[in-house]
Amino acid sequence: MIFQSVKMAWHAVIANKMRTFLTMLGIIIGVAALIVLVSIADGATTSVTDQISDMGSSYLTVSITDDKENPLRLKEMQEFEDLEEIEAAAPVSHTSVTAKSGYTSGSMSLVGTTGSYARIMDLKLSSGRFLKNADVENNSNVVVLTGDTAVELLGRRDVEGESISLDGRSFLVVGILDDEDTSSASGMMAGGDSSGTTVSLEGYIPYSTMTRIADNILDITQFYASAVQEDTLESAEAELTEKLLERFREDEDAFSVVDRSEIMEAMESVTDTMSLMLGGIAAISLLVGGIGIMNIMLVSVTERTREIGIRKAIGAGRGTIMLQFLIEALLVSMMGCIAGIGASWGILRIADRIMGESMSFTMSVEVMWIAVIFSGFIGVVFGLYPANKAAGKKPIEALRYSG
Repeated sequence: MIFQSVKMAWHAVIANKMRTFLTMLGIIIGVAALIVLVSIADGATTSVTDQISDMGSSYLTVSITDDKENPLRLKEMQEFEDLEEIEAAAPVSHTSVTAKSGYTSGSMSLVGTTGSYARIMDLKLSSGRFLKNADVENNSNVVVLTGDTAVELLGRRDVEGESISLDGRSFLVVGILDDEDTSSASGMMAGGDSSGTTVSLEGYIPYSTMTRIADNILDITQFYASAVQEDTLESAEAELTEKLLERFREDEDAFSVVDRSEIMEAMESVTDTMSLMLGGIAAISLLVGGIGIMNIMLVSVTERTREIGIRKAIGAGRGTIMLQFLIEALLVSMMGCIAGIGASWGILRIADRIMGESMSFTMSVEVMWIAVIFSGFIGVVFGLYPANKAAGKKPIEALRYSG
């Protein structure tokens, strides 16, 4: 009986191809919107969290807003490194300078820091070395470049031992960062995109040297600290906060300690909420498509009143009639769902190609199944009333109908 009902429903659906397609269009748009919007939100989430992870997520950022007329000095950083739960601490300052080498010049983002910075950020070198304590103590004019910066300024990567000019001062290149660490400086300064065609010039110099070349940098207003172990970051934060409270007269508003992992969790929470919101908006489109199915099924019931009367007259029961029209509504809904999945796949492929390496969009299997289940649910719910109306018709009145 079910097979016969499916067969009859299929013939009824394909009998009016244009009307069926227009009815399906609401479901197609709804499913495509649901999958595409949620996939874009997921892609954006992955891109942002990857960028935060690249900048390091297992360290603490300390920002000092009120030094109580007793600014934090470079020599005090050792006191923070001596804390039991703290592995390393490094001051951080940012500025921009004009870098020159031969006939090549450009604006460079500089990070003033100490040797501990490399351990905190897990920086890797392709050649040379990172900054040393001696560089900081002697205010040495040394710089560590990213690989792309070396190529842009000097034409190749193996430039250890050569010199470049930064705001008219000669700096010795002592190290080149590995490719994977390129853009860490500009990313922290302005959220720069390393996937663009323009190369961002980036370098690291001793903090003490930074205070000499930048007029607005003298005392430490920001530093990073890493825990002895990643799973002890909370206890490290507590110990660091206690030390800072002691340093700044128990004023907790004088500074802030931010856990990078908390930023990632907050970002994931925001993007999850955004995905739900976008999914909800797309679900409304599916509901509109469901209303379209109900409307066309009611028209179909009216048009086929005599057919219903004949089937009842020859013995078809209420359940058989209801099942046939319910299957018709379900068929239209699921066909629209399949077409919507195909359309969303094509849209995501196009979007993925347009965005290139900066962001990746993939169809989520979970979202696809949610779309399938929701479409089936809509087909049943919005087909129930027309099916019930068709099954409730009395044979004699149906046979008399001539509209």
